[in-house]
Parts: sequence; structure tokens; C-alpha cells
Amino acid sequence: MADKQINLPAKLINGGIAGLIGVTCVFPIDLAKTRLQNQQNGQRMYTSMSDCLIKTIRSEGYFGMYRGAAVNLTLVTPEKAIKLAANDFFRQALSKDGKKLTLLKEMLAGCGAGTCQVIVTTPMEMLKIQLQDAGRLAAQRKLMESQAGPNSSVAESLTARPTAMQISRQLLRSEGIAGLYKGLGATLLRDVPFSIIYFPLFANLNKLGQKTPDGKSPFFVSFLSGCAAGSTAAVAVNPCDVIKTRLQSLQRGINEDTYSGIIDCTRKIWRSEGPAAFLKGAYCRALVIAPLFGIAQVVYFIGIGEFLLGFLPSHRN
Repeated sequence: MADKQINLPAKLINGGIAGLIGVTCVFPIDLAKTRLQNQQNGQRMYTSMSDCLIKTIRSEGYFGMYRGAAVNLTLVTPEKAIKLAANDFFRQALSKDGKKLTLLKEMLAGCGAGTCQVIVTTPMEMLKIQLQDAGRLAAQRKLMESQAGPNSSVAESLTARPTAMQISRQLLRSEGIAGLYKGLGATLLRDVPFSIIYFPLFANLNKLGQKTPDGKSPFFVSFLSGCAAGSTAAVAVNPCDVIKTRLQSLQRGINEDTYSGIIDCTRKIWRSEGPAAFLKGAYCRALVIAPLFGIAQVVYFIGIGEFLLGFLPSHRN
């Protein structure tokens, strides 16, 4: 198995297709996760994922649940492609001696994959979060307006719904390329441990369905393995995801804390909201990641990319 060469273009296609399908299916839950993680004590607009989605539909319409989806759909293809292909690359590089990968080497391969993907993940998530959270901030201002009486400045701010291009241009003008990489450190703290947990766990769960060492597991085994490994890793790194979401949010609600960095953000969340705040949106994130990676692994192991490029299934790892 170690002497087989991976076909990088095929892996990139597989990762891209998987990302597009997965994001389309679970994006509303991801929107709820972002809004739940961003709301702070005293300014709670939503009590749960279902409450968030219901209020979003009522105030913004059905497509309000897909605010920011265009950014995700545009960038998820390179993001997922890099993540999955990089893991394959590092696994192959670490198994050149022909021996079975040890758990440590599987974790190192996952670490490499998580590090590579932040090139795309950081700007994608930064832009997505601004668009996803805009509705929460608008609803909060509307509530404050109804309590304080008519206020023209508040009313005007409700109509200001920036686009991804507007946010990008503004950041590039004011901060340069570094503006799009706001929260890079927190993204690394989330994605590297996620990949270290996810890829070895998936590989070992998926092996349970293999009848022979070189055989492939059935589709349902790959899907369930992706779901189980994805949800486990997602919950494990959720505290880092909360910190990342807070740091990447450019706009704050009424009386909400601002943060200067990872340590400052961690300290303020712990002090004002308690340790439970680091688990905000954890079940939403698990519901997002489970099918996302389940679908990704099924598409990846079916080998649509190889088929499109005219390669036989035997060319897949």
C-alpha cells in the first residue's frame, strides 16, 4: 500500500465535491453555531439552535439561514481539497518504509493536514462569520430600538448588510492581507488538534469494515466512521472554536466585550461567562461536522475525481 502513488488532482476534485455537498446540507446549523457562540451574557438573543433557526427564518426569511454560504461554497473546495489531499500526502510520506503507520505517524500526518488548510480556512471563516452574525446584531439593535423608542441611527444600521467583497476590500485597504488572516493563531489552535484527532480516529474506525488489509470499507462504514470521528474531534476542540469565532468577529453587539488576543479572550470569557461558555455551540458544531465529514469520506473513497480523470479505482489509496 505504501508503494502506491496518490493522484493529487483526483484527491483535490474529491475533496472539493465533498465540501460543496456537505456545506449545502449543513450550513444553517453552522450559522446557528456562530450566532450562539458570539452572544454574550446579558445580550442573549437565542436560547438554542432551534430557537435561533426559527427566529432567523421569521426575521430574515428562509435564505437568511444561508447568509455567508456563498463565501463558504467558493472557498470550501480548496479548503477541503487541501485538508484531505495533504493528509494523504503526509501519510504516504511517513509510510515509505512499507510498514503500517503507527498512531504517532497518523497524528503527525493529521497535524500536517491541519496546518496546510489554514491558508484557506482563516480568510474563509473570517468572512463567513461577519455575514452569519450580521442578522444577530441587527436583531439585537432592533430589540434595543423597540425598548428605547424610535431611533433613526439604529434604523439605518439595520439596513447595512455588508457583502463579502465589501468586507474584503475594507480589510485589505486598512490592514492589508493580514486583515484577512485575523484569528490565524486561534484557527491553528482549532484545526491542528482537530486533524490530529480526526484522521487517525477515522482511519482506525474505517478499518473495522475492511475484509482484507488492502480492501475498501463499504460506503456506510466510511460514512459512519467520518461522522463519529468528525463529531468527536469537533466537540474536543470546541473551546478553541469559540475563541476563534470571537476573535474573528469584527462587529460587536451592545455592551459586548472586545478582545486583544487569544489569552485576553480566554480570560474574559472565563471571568464573565464561566467555563461552560467554551462549550457554546458544541452540539451544533458536532451536527455540522458529522455529516460534513461523513459525506466527504464517502465521496473521497468512491473516487469521483479518479473517475472524472479517467483513472481506474485501483489507482486510489
